[in-house]
Amino acid sequence: MPFLSESSRAALDRLAQDESAESPPDPLTRVRCIRALTAALETESAMLQSVREALERGSSWNEVAEAAGLGPAAAKWRWQGTDDDITARHEAGRKRAARPSSVPTDLPGLSVSDAAARLGVTPQAVYLKVSRGTLTARTVDLADGRKYKRVFLPDDPDLEA
Repeated sequence: MPFLSESSRAALDRLAQDESAESPPDPLTRVRCIRALTAALETESAMLQSVREALERGSSWNEVAEAAGLGPAAAKWRWQGTDDDITARHEAGRKRAARPSSVPTDLPGLSVSDAAARLGVTPQAVYLKVSRGTLTARTVDLADGRKYKRVFLPDDPDLEA
């Protein structure tokens, strides 16, 4: 009984066809075929179904993770919960991945590490000073969802909150 979806089966068949061809396709076509198969398998519903069946039969998350070549936390992130839970987690992950990775340079105040360097202390010491009220800090929320802790030193007029 076949368990792969039509798209996964088609990608696998295409790759097998190219592999057994008399003259193999050019390297970029091979890369595209392999990538198409990988993408199809990443979204393969048979994987989720197999994981759920393994768990129902008494397998642990550690065993599932080992079989999938993942850590237990990664396996749970991919497959634990309802279909809606999994979809929401994956969508949130895609949104995070789409965000810019660079820190904006026009934020007010100093980063925790910059404030620590200026004060000659560790970042942990800056957080401690903030929690004790000897330093002022606030979280700056950006429109794309990123958040940055910013520190305002009292002796620097350019950095006042």
